[in-house]
Amino acid sequence: MIELGNINLRNWQEKDIKSLSRNANNKKIWDMLRDEFPFPYTALAAQQWISIVKDENPTTNFAIIYKGAAIGGVGIKIQTDIFRKNAEIGYWLGEKYWNKGISTKALKVMVQYTFERFDINRIFAHVFESNISSIRVLHKCGFSEETCLKKSIIKNNKIQDCYIYSIHKQNVLLSDSSK
Repeated sequence: MIELGNINLRNWQEKDIKSLSRNANNKKIWDMLRDEFPFPYTALAAQQWISIVKDENPTTNFAIIYKGAAIGGVGIKIQTDIFRKNAEIGYWLGEKYWNKGISTKALKVMVQYTFERFDINRIFAHVFESNISSIRVLHKCGFSEETCLKKSIIKNNKIQDCYIYSIHKQNVLLSDSSK
């Protein structure tokens, strides 16, 4: 578990099924994520997700915990082949918890965790042009815009630009985890 004051990051657990499905089952969240994130987000979808990630070692997908409940998630996907020094990061948060600094805290800690525990030099995120809040979170966490892939994605039958933001290990002050 990673403690961040009033929130924690920890591995997903069976006891998170109810809060995961309750917080994730929101079209406003789905509208800003890839189609592989289910909507509606049912208890069965939550159970399936948790069964996939709960025993990861090392953990790459964390539940964002607030007052004992899973209110969102943050995770990385380590890339392969010539991109093996890269990780893609993704995150979401239940609407009730938006605009409280929670995503920013979780993302900063996840960046730190990733650079300290994995042989990664760059973390990147894809963000839809319509997701202004996520762009702000990425900026607050030290990510820079790399490029805009013009008219490259389709969500809700609307073609949009997709921005790629990244942060490099050399630009992040890592804590000494041996303390």
